Amino acid sequence: MKAIFRTLFAAGLALTASTAALAQSAELRVMWYSDGNEGDVLRDLLDRYEKATPNVKVVLDRVPYKSILEQLPPLLNSGQGPDLARVTDLGGLSRHYLDVRPHLKDAKYFDDNFGETLKWFRPAGNTNGVFGVMTQLTLTLPLVNATLFQQAGIPIPGPTATWDDWAKAASEVAKKVNVPYPIAMDRSGHRVAGPAISHGAKFMNGDKPALVDDGFRTMMKKLVDWHANGTMPKALWGSVGGSTYRGANDEFANGQVVMYYSGSWQFPQFAKTIGKNFEWQAVQQPCGPAGCTGMPGGAALVPIKTTKHPKEVAALLEWFASEPVQSEYHARTLFLPAHAGLAKKGVPYRSDDANVKKSLDAAVKAVAATSPTAFAYQGYEHNRILFNATIVRLNQAIAGEMSLDEAYKRMQADVVEGFAAKGIKVE
Repeated sequence: MKAIFRTLFAAGLALTASTAALAQSAELRVMWYSDGNEGDVLRDLLDRYEKATPNVKVVLDRVPYKSILEQLPPLLNSGQGPDLARVTDLGGLSRHYLDVRPHLKDAKYFDDNFGETLKWFRPAGNTNGVFGVMTQLTLTLPLVNATLFQQAGIPIPGPTATWDDWAKAASEVAKKVNVPYPIAMDRSGHRVAGPAISHGAKFMNGDKPALVDDGFRTMMKKLVDWHANGTMPKALWGSVGGSTYRGANDEFANGQVVMYYSGSWQFPQFAKTIGKNFEWQAVQQPCGPAGCTGMPGGAALVPIKTTKHPKEVAALLEWFASEPVQSEYHARTLFLPAHAGLAKKGVPYRSDDANVKKSLDAAVKAVAATSPTAFAYQGYEHNRILFNATIVRLNQAIAGEMSLDEAYKRMQADVVEGFAAKGIKVE
């Protein structure tokens, strides 16, 4: 009888332990979009994480980028968001993020290695929270079709070349080799910002928005003039309306663009779509009288405050932020790291594509030279209001629907209206 009792007691303990383990298990859902192969790379890394952490299952819900922009915000507002999400509107969605600092084993590690970008996720008034980890640091910069320059017999402008120098050189190349687009730029207020800062734009006056100043006017005038004289194609920006994004990825990959002002996130895509069809590379920023800078940015993996598993979410972020995982992830995705220690040490990128290698070298150098004004503007919680006002009204000026002076007035009115919608009064 005692033996039977001991057997039943042991079985009961095993069942209790098994039930407890099940009760402690957590399924974490991650809403994720990809520019290139990063979803596949992350899934491979997560499979290893799950083996090492058997009480946690991570479901990677892959969605188009448009879903992150349009579907995620309503989900968050309804309190039905995922446990984590990959986002680009870092400050704009910050009220939905969970501060994982209380759950981290080593919060100082985050401060030491992600200190600059941690500021981008924090809601207004918060000075030390950990609300996410960058999945990539990006930088806007020019990508050039080196083969077209070679065919035209025209040298690629050097690192001190101005925007005017680039406009002249790209136009000469396009004319000689008969391609339609000397310069293309993503239809985005974010892309326009770097060149504007190079011409003296500040965008901020203390902690208040200040969209239109002399530096901003100078660059906007150039963009309008270039669209008028054919340096930039009206057809690209004019093909969509409002604040809708429009890139020139296909046009560049098809050899129709001499210089494409986009960003470092394009490297993996162009390695595939261009292949060996022609030589391309990223180059240093064109200069203005106030400097030579692009705009930093990127995407981040952020924890959502409605999660039922805050400790497991924090543990997952801490794992993803670790240097070995960051190193492999960036080496395989060909992204720039936001991890300070890794950036200093160097990423062992896995690519034998000479175009990609040259571009990564140029991007790393360009990051180091990026203006503090650009970092501050990227970190501003309400920058999307300014981005949208810029591109909507600038496009109308380019299309001839209004003068530039009228566009500036409309931009400022749009900013006031955008802040009013958030209950914030600005002059």
